[in-house]
Amino acid sequence: MDTERCVYVSQPACWAPGLVTNDDWVLWAEGKKQVSLTGDAPKLEFTTPLFRRRLSQISRMTVQVVHDIIEKTKSDAKPLSECKQIFTSLRGEISKEFEINRQIIQDNEILPAAFSLSVFNTPMALATIALGLKAGYSVVYPSKGNFNYALTAAAAPLLCKDEEKIIFVYADELIPPQYNAVAEATEPFAFALAMSANIDEECNIKLNPQSKELCTPKDALSYILTRSKIT
Repeated sequence: MDTERCVYVSQPACWAPGLVTNDDWVLWAEGKKQVSLTGDAPKLEFTTPLFRRRLSQISRMTVQVVHDIIEKTKSDAKPLSECKQIFTSLRGEISKEFEINRQIIQDNEILPAAFSLSVFNTPMALATIALGLKAGYSVVYPSKGNFNYALTAAAAPLLCKDEEKIIFVYADELIPPQYNAVAEATEPFAFALAMSANIDEECNIKLNPQSKELCTPKDALSYILTRSKIT
């Protein structure tokens, strides 16, 4: 492993339908348990009912894991809530986008409120609003579904010494059944972790963003989970 191209990541905060305990996630990483293919989503009880009432599964999962990773790392010298965030997804707000497309076909119009919740950066933007994050965020679409591209983009400011630590977030939701004939089914899950240029108490799992072992979100998360002690 090329140390010069490596970063360090923390234990992840994860959410998926059907995986509740830490043991569930370990079994999932070992291929012994599956994510439930449902639209279930976190309740987000730390937000107001008005804020969460129209959120999609992907947005709810994103807000939840970002909240959880910040709660996990309160002991950092620099609070994780003050670090920049990078969000990635293979399909983004695909359910909201489907509704937009259907509205165009049926009504020849798009409602502004519906459009605002359908764009690619919606989940991360909502997380920053819900949690009061002000450091700024970027969103990355991994070309051709290659997750290495997202990890490499996230690691770049760390390896260039522009940032000391960031929050890296991935999420994808259950695709609408209308797409089943043309799109490969994706397990709905999300995770967030701290990513650092240097090893420390929180970020102690070495990661090469360009490793062929990390070419899908599931591969990457399984790799991290099997090398971390989940608490």
